[in-house]
Amino acid sequence: MKNYNIRLKELIKPFTKRLFYNLFDEQEEETTYLKETFLEITSKLAIENGENIWNDFQNEFLTIRKKLNLDAESFLKNDPASTCIEEVYLAYPGFYAISIYRLSHQLFLLKVPILPRMMSEYVHGITGIDIHPGATIGDSFFVDHGTGIVIGETSIIKSNVKIFQGVTLGGLQVKKEMQSTKRHPTIEDNVTIYANATILGGDIVIGANSTIGANVWITQSVPENSLVTYQTEIKIRPKKNGIS
Repeated sequence: MKNYNIRLKELIKPFTKRLFYNLFDEQEEETTYLKETFLEITSKLAIENGENIWNDFQNEFLTIRKKLNLDAESFLKNDPASTCIEEVYLAYPGFYAISIYRLSHQLFLLKVPILPRMMSEYVHGITGIDIHPGATIGDSFFVDHGTGIVIGETSIIKSNVKIFQGVTLGGLQVKKEMQSTKRHPTIEDNVTIYANATILGGDIVIGANSTIGANVWITQSVPENSLVTYQTEIKIRPKKNGIS
């Protein structure tokens, strides 16, 4: 029987966590651990040139850190509950999910198989936020609360986008023959998408500066500067005697 190296899942947990820590608080012994663990993982996954890949990956850490600093500033700017930048780095699951996304995305760009998905699934299990490492996300990305967010592989999210809990950027159909096509939407600059909105389709573009209201279902493009809402009637009336 083929060995699928299932125990790698246990190795991914500390590797991913300590990679995040070292990105903001670099220590020589930690860097050594990360490199050795990366080479062990790539060896077990039969990935060639592991050391060259690690060097290329490590060379991008400063760029990733700069992007994450912009993300953190976006959290502080947009969330009235945030009290300081330290709180964002230490206590926000959305920021943690974005951090692991940016690290795993770089490995995805380096064409490293499996490992980026394992990293994204690790943070998915902790935060409830599912961002495929293949997605393309611009600067100053803000995720509020975050639980239940799904961002598909071919999603494109431009800069200064704000997304709330339960949002899905997905595909209209799930067919294997669509593997090499763009299946997920494009979100232009300065878009806000409120809770539980669902946006489906690879041809869908949400125009810049638009606001997508809560609970909407979108399968067609939205022009720039649009407000999209779902209207439902809510009735509030006094209780009748004997009815709870």
